[in-house]
Amino acid sequence: MFFNLPTLLTWARIVAIPLIVGVFYLENLSVTQQNLIATVMFVVFALTDWADGYLARKLNQTSAFGAFLDPVADKFLVCAALLVLVHLDRADVFVALIIIGREIAISSLREWMAIIGATKSVAVHMIGKVKTTVQMVAIPFLLFDGNLFKLIDTHLWGTWLIWISAILTVWSMVYYLQKAIPEIRAKSR
Repeated sequence: MFFNLPTLLTWARIVAIPLIVGVFYLENLSVTQQNLIATVMFVVFALTDWADGYLARKLNQTSAFGAFLDPVADKFLVCAALLVLVHLDRADVFVALIIIGREIAISSLREWMAIIGATKSVAVHMIGKVKTTVQMVAIPFLLFDGNLFKLIDTHLWGTWLIWISAILTVWSMVYYLQKAIPEIRAKSR
């Protein structure tokens, strides 16, 4: 089901990437306008992650393709936003390397576990969901890069949250590796 409503929402996250990046190349916008537009776009498209899963279940339109594409779209969106933030000097390159490196490592681990028939050992866990939630709050704060409601310094809060996200990223990777190693050892014999 390449083109049902839930899958179209997932595709929208992928299509959003050049739009969010492109905002920062529009010379006729002020930096504040660029920040606001990119932030709103990121939040709207990040919310499609919740919406596509909800609709797929509600409309009984779940599919193997949708289950594959959904996490890929999430990872592309997060990685692209992180690269923009590093380019704008709003996120440390070390944080981006940790987060992007973990995504590649865990995706590869999940693929390997699928090959050996042990996907349940690396199924999504709460620590991964918490990590994703913290990332999805940190990134728009860093994209906005200003004072929200004249009360919240989004750069400060975003910086703290992205570092917390990096810590959770390492923690979740260790968790998944601990779950996978016994399966890998058992299948290697």
